Amino acid sequence: MNPVSSPKSPKISLLLADVDGTLVTKQKILTDRARAAVQNLHDAGIRFAITSGRPPLGMKTIVEALKLTEPIAAFNGGLFVNPDFSTIEENVLPTAIVREVIQTIAAHHLDVWIYRGKDWFVHERHGSHVDREEWTVKFSPTVVSSYDDLLDNVVKIVGVSDDLNAVAKCEIDVRQAFSPHVHCQAGASSGGGEQVSAARSQPYYLDVTHPRANKGAVVDRLSQLLGISRQEIATIGDMPNDVPMFERSGLSIAMGNASAEVQQQAQYVTTSYEEEGFANAVEQFILGSNAADISKNRLQSTV
Repeated sequence: MNPVSSPKSPKISLLLADVDGTLVTKQKILTDRARAAVQNLHDAGIRFAITSGRPPLGMKTIVEALKLTEPIAAFNGGLFVNPDFSTIEENVLPTAIVREVIQTIAAHHLDVWIYRGKDWFVHERHGSHVDREEWTVKFSPTVVSSYDDLLDNVVKIVGVSDDLNAVAKCEIDVRQAFSPHVHCQAGASSGGGEQVSAARSQPYYLDVTHPRANKGAVVDRLSQLLGISRQEIATIGDMPNDVPMFERSGLSIAMGNASAEVQQQAQYVTTSYEEEGFANAVEQFILGSNAADISKNRLQSTV
């Protein structure tokens, strides 16, 4: 994709950021430069919000550290909460298809997790990635032998595996089964008639949520809630599930650690999350007076 060619940066009133792989480092650290970048946005009169596949409480330390004041879009928009974690609105999966989605994911030999409200349920206490997820979100899952009594009010189903090809194949098959009219390109936006939104939030996680629970819809909803035009919203992320928000925002930035496929969907590419990519993006593309004159290729050559 060609970089923005306008000689002047578009007006940006809100930056919406993904969390893992974007705002925080691989070790889930919020660096001093990242904190300073958010403060600089505030000082410039630019609002800042976060969206993630994480549950709300999994973002509590970030919300507190950055003193966030805007709505938080958890579960990729499945649950919007205020900074005090009171619920604004929830988009739950239709009960009728939850069992089928679980069966489809299990048929690909992925572990299955489900989230209902702010609760996390797993089959194995120390199954694949459970311990790391617990360390990331700072709360423990509830272990159950069956999900049969938990099929209502499900806000997110996650397929988990270190067989990354199996996760990618499962993503395609879930989309074809439950969103047959959606083009099955990684990060495809939601279209009409689909029953779910399915996208990888990490190479080893497939998130399945309500069709309105995708990051493109998050841009639309924040635009409505905050009274900000989509063209004045900038977005930054690293994974296929961030591509829909790139498509709906006025300015989009991919992380240097994103795949080539994801990078091609953004207007700009910053450095990686281990090289202060978030802070660099804020400085160069949001606050920098010459942001629109810096091409993606030129920045990539310095990475």
